[in-house]
Amino acid sequence: MSLAFRILVSFLVSLGGFIAPAGAYAATHTVIPGESLYTISINYGVPLNSLMEANEIQNSLIYPGQQLYVPENDFNGGGASYTVRAGDCLYQIGRRFGVSYQEIMRANGLSDTVIYQGMVLTIPGGAAVRQPVPQISRGGSFQRPSLADVDLLARLITAEADGEPYEGKVAVGAVVLNRVYSAGFPKSIPGVVNQYDNGTYQFEPVMNGWINKPASPQSIQAAKDALNGMDPTNGALYFFASRVKNEWLWSRPLSTIIGNVVFTY
Repeated sequence: MSLAFRILVSFLVSLGGFIAPAGAYAATHTVIPGESLYTISINYGVPLNSLMEANEIQNSLIYPGQQLYVPENDFNGGGASYTVRAGDCLYQIGRRFGVSYQEIMRANGLSDTVIYQGMVLTIPGGAAVRQPVPQISRGGSFQRPSLADVDLLARLITAEADGEPYEGKVAVGAVVLNRVYSAGFPKSIPGVVNQYDNGTYQFEPVMNGWINKPASPQSIQAAKDALNGMDPTNGALYFFASRVKNEWLWSRPLSTIIGNVVFTY
């Protein structure tokens, strides 16, 4: 979509006389702090590459206040195919198309979740359908983070990943934010960090008091980068030390391993 066309659209909308042509795009979205293209694509149920193409974005950089066009999610559920892109995993591909990663594995005869860039996957489903774009309410879904929120996130990063590479620090912060955006988790940074379920805290530093140690300068920057949309995990919801032998943790779909930390969905 050209810049000239976008300017024309904005002008016509301001006059109240513009009706979007059918199929052009299903919604518009205003980027809020902490969002990434990946989380937006998941929230609306559209492929990441379709969202990028609809907005003529060549990389993943977006900024708060930016207006994005959300395209219709159109695919043939009976014989759809998807070409794996860098950073993809079966879990997130399944989320994009509304099927489980196990169904994709069965449809493609896969015995494990290992995929590679350029691999063509069959997406299982029924008859050809047009997937409706969910209407996402942004009211109160994520409050602009306060300085106290940034400090809390940075202190958690320090406690959990002080000895890890910078990318791993950002990844820990991103997991917290991914939980904020995901169903089943509290909708604020303090809520996620201090979550207490079934007699245990979600994050060990909250239990043992390490969360109260001052944040390192690098962790503060990592928290800011995560809040600005950087997510080396592509949407992971869990992380744990690679030395941990917990079967449940290792059974979850793998996102990536950074340093000594494993990130999963």
